[in-house]
Parts: sequence; structure tokens; C-alpha cells
Amino acid sequence: MIGRRQAARGLAAAGLLGTAGAARAQPGFPERPFRWIVGYPPGGASDVFARLIAAQMGPRLGQNIVVENRPGGGAVLASEMAARAPADGYTWMHVDNGILTYNPALYSRLPYNPDTDFAGVGFIGRFPLYLVVRPDGPADFAAYLAGARSRPPTYGTPAVASPHHLAMELVKRRTGLSATHVPFRGGPAAMQDLLAGSVDSVVIDTASGLPFIRDGRVRALCVLSEARSPEAPAVPTLVELGHAGTVAYGWQGMSVPAGTPAAVIERLSRDMIAAIQSPEVTGRMRSLGIEYRPWSPAEFTAFVAAENALWRPLIRELGIRLDG
Repeated sequence: MIGRRQAARGLAAAGLLGTAGAARAQPGFPERPFRWIVGYPPGGASDVFARLIAAQMGPRLGQNIVVENRPGGGAVLASEMAARAPADGYTWMHVDNGILTYNPALYSRLPYNPDTDFAGVGFIGRFPLYLVVRPDGPADFAAYLAGARSRPPTYGTPAVASPHHLAMELVKRRTGLSATHVPFRGGPAAMQDLLAGSVDSVVIDTASGLPFIRDGRVRALCVLSEARSPEAPAVPTLVELGHAGTVAYGWQGMSVPAGTPAAVIERLSRDMIAAIQSPEVTGRMRSLGIEYRPWSPAEFTAFVAAENALWRPLIRELGIRLDG
């Protein structure tokens, strides 16, 4: 299968598969149900949004979409399964920072290559990240930074090498902050320990953190976005506080095996954008502060390339490895 796929890529690069690809994308597609592979357990953000979007895409495509949860190993096994599937548009991979950007720097050997084994279909959304403390903690980021000079704070995140962890490492480099990482098994566990006084601060994503911020159970010192979130307009960005380039998000998207005909990718992209822009999905995303852009496959691919250029060198500089 790998040999056939490599040959197909070579022919596609030479422009020799245009006629065949167009033929495969003629009316008649789709003819059977789709598989949407999610490398995380049921109930998490990736699973929830895959199912939410699938419910809107299925009627548009006229076929059922079966969401398959394949958790474990940083989604490496799920990614390998999707990468080796036939390049016919019927197998989709739920992708994110880790799968497409971080893993090549975190693992010495991967059974898939995100740069060559996948083709981007669409963007699902960016999850703003907040640095939060207890209500009796520092009044603002300047106070947090000043206090760190005499006593470096601890900061919790959902996991080692999560977007939250790497975002804070970027903050440390851009602001001169000294802080000690405390990884947890998920964001809720980190927030529980913050409220209990076991850690000084937490980097939390908008989906998990907004309820705490809105209820006043935590104070958000900053958001790591280019602009303030409409869902938390009082929280400043680090950029506006004078720390240029300190921008980081968690994000999700959808890809298919490389070699999938361009016409099929365009069809999936079109229906995915329509599904995400439906009132059901838009309302859910807005309530959680998730940012969406209706990017084309090419725009999504360019976004991922920019992420790779920023985060892979940082991970290698930090020396973080997940396979020993």
C-alpha cells in the first residue's frame, strides 16, 4: 500500500493523475458511509466537535459518518491508521497541534509523516489559552511577573507537551518569566488543584476555562491570542501588554490520506465549512469562545506550515521527548 501511495504521489506531482482524479470525483461520490477517526477518548473536545460537525455534514453528503475513537499514544496509532487508509476520501482524521505539528519533534520515530501522509481538508477552530490564578492571586500579569523574580510560581497544564505547556514555555521566553511546570491528567484536574491551592496558576483553554472565568472562581491574567475574546473582553492579550509575538492556541482540523483526489477534498471542504457555519455548531463554538475561520484546504495547509515553523524548533530546544 505504501508503495502504491508513493507512486500515486509521484504521478500526481507530475500532473499525470488529473484525469483519473477527476473521474473518481464525478457524481456518485459518496457511495458509502465515512469514517472519522479521533485519537482521543469519547467525551473530550475532539470527540465532541467531531460528532457535532458530523451530524451536520452527514445530511449534506447523503451518507452516515461513523466517528471512531482510537485513543492512546498521543494519537499516534490513530494517525497511522488514517495515514494508511485508502486515499479515496472515505477516511477522515481529526487532527490538531500534536498530530500535525508537535509529534515529529516529540518522537524519534513515527509510523506516519504528517507532512507527507496527510492532505488538509478544513479547519475546525482555534481554542484561546488563558493564564489564570485564584481570585486572591496576583492582580494582573505585571504583578505575576514581578512576583516570579523572588519566588517562581508553579503552573499547571493538562499534560506534558500539550498546547498549554508549550504556550507557557513560549511566554517564558518572550517575557523573561521564571515558572515551574506541573503537568496533570487533563485540564479539569489542574483547575481543581488550582482552587485547592496546590498550584499557583494554570494555563487553560477556553472550552474548559471560560466557566471558571465567568463565575469569578479564577482571575484570568491574560489570553494568548492576537486580540481579546468577545467572551472575555476584560482579559488583555500579552501582545497588548507589550510582549510581541506571544501568541498560542490549541487548534483542531480535519485531514485525509495524501493522494485523495483534489475534487473530493474540495467537496468535503465545502460541506465541512457549511456544517461548521450552521447555527447549531456556530452557537456551540461561540459559547465556548472558540475562534473559527472558513479556510480553504490550501489556507489550512499554510496555517499548519506556519505552526510547524514556530513550535518544532521550540520543542527541540526544550528537549522534550515522549518516546525516551
